[in-house]
Amino acid sequence: MTRTRTVLRLVFLALVLIGVASTPIAGRYARATGFVLRAAGLHGTWQDRIARFQNTTVRTSDATIDARVGRVRARIYRPAIVRGRTLLVTGGVHAQGIDEPRLKKLARDLAVGGTPVVTAEVPDLLQYRITPNLTDTIEDAAAWVAAQPALAPDGKIGLFGVSFAGGLSIAAAGRPSIRDHIALVLSFGGHGDIDRVMRYLSTGIHPNGATRPPHDYGVVVILMNVADRVVPPEQVAPLRTAVTAFMNASHLDMVDKAAAQREFTHARELQVTLPEPSRTLMGYVNDRNVKGLGAAVLPHLTGYANDAALSPDVAPGVRAPVFLIHGADDNVVPAIESRLLADRLRGQVPVHLLITPLITHAEVDRPSSAKDIWRLISFWYAVLNT
Repeated sequence: MTRTRTVLRLVFLALVLIGVASTPIAGRYARATGFVLRAAGLHGTWQDRIARFQNTTVRTSDATIDARVGRVRARIYRPAIVRGRTLLVTGGVHAQGIDEPRLKKLARDLAVGGTPVVTAEVPDLLQYRITPNLTDTIEDAAAWVAAQPALAPDGKIGLFGVSFAGGLSIAAAGRPSIRDHIALVLSFGGHGDIDRVMRYLSTGIHPNGATRPPHDYGVVVILMNVADRVVPPEQVAPLRTAVTAFMNASHLDMVDKAAAQREFTHARELQVTLPEPSRTLMGYVNDRNVKGLGAAVLPHLTGYANDAALSPDVAPGVRAPVFLIHGADDNVVPAIESRLLADRLRGQVPVHLLITPLITHAEVDRPSSAKDIWRLISFWYAVLNT
């Protein structure tokens, strides 16, 4: 991180030289730089100074949204000084929903810079399920936010989806009920075609024939979705319970190693209680055996191809500018997904594509060059000022 900190210090000095305090454009670049610094969690004399540039206080409140799947939880991050339009931010596949720590940090990092944020809980994502209900819920939440005068004075908002919610947000943005109320849509590590991603996660083969070992997280999510196709009906619920224990442990592993180890142990204890074939499948999960699990689920990937509700690449109806950002080495949703989606959308809407080595799947956490950092800042400048 030392090199990254040095480069960002130089970026800060350059912004000072062009007149951060005196010109609106430079000020907006400074706020974009500040967001990147906050998101990356970098600290130091200069980094902290620019990360705090024109920051404002943030008030949070909870709300509920009536959606087709029922009432869903939402959280509103209201900056005292508003400097941009409201973003509806949807996190990825995670059981904690709007309480997930990284999502909360992202929302606050945006809000302290003056961007109002609403996070909405999508029930199927909490259960690691990829279904058309996801896009319906994002659509319903967007309609609700856009109808709030305090959040959308001009009736327009931005959609921001992380991981699998990225492609789903683009699919939702093209729906007739809300597309005229969407000013921009951002996919952070998202997909263009869900069937294509699932096949990569099961085989490690990209659409262009290149190979790269996929992360085990993705193929475990697939197992949750096809469990009713690979085991007898009476085994579906117990298998999903065991897999959920493993997923919970994986999330805990980022914040509490001791608690994570206890939950990993619990997942292995559940494995031995399962009958076959669930026991073997859970063994693949616990051993992070991507090859074995991928081979087991691959024959059951039916019903996802050509589904416009899950894949914006199928029939994009979006009219707003689309921003696509992806980690160059992402092995959950590969970066080629954003490249292919950008090719599909160009000529229909303005498309801003950034494939960067600075992020992994959906986190800004990699050191790199000044050029890469400036591209990242410029990307967020465009997002925050659209």
